[in-house]
Amino acid sequence: MSTSCFDREDETFIVLVNHEDQYSIWPHWKAIPSGWTAVEGVRGDKKTVLAHVESAWTDMRPRSLRDWMQQQEQQAGSATSR
Repeated sequence: MSTSCFDREDETFIVLVNHEDQYSIWPHWKAIPSGWTAVEGVRGDKKTVLAHVESAWTDMRPRSLRDWMQQQEQQAGSATSR
């Protein structure tokens, strides 16, 4: 039985981010999937890259949901100020 590259202790990872500001770790040698971009300057063992993700990804809601919620708040605020 083979071990997944995501489970190997000696693997080097990078951090990816997509258009919704969602994060993922990825083996440095694998092609980056469509729709994802590597975060510059972040590369290392699993513990290191996961620490970066934890500090950077503080709001788990996708960007589109955050934008929609902000629009709803603004519309509600303008309706009450009339």
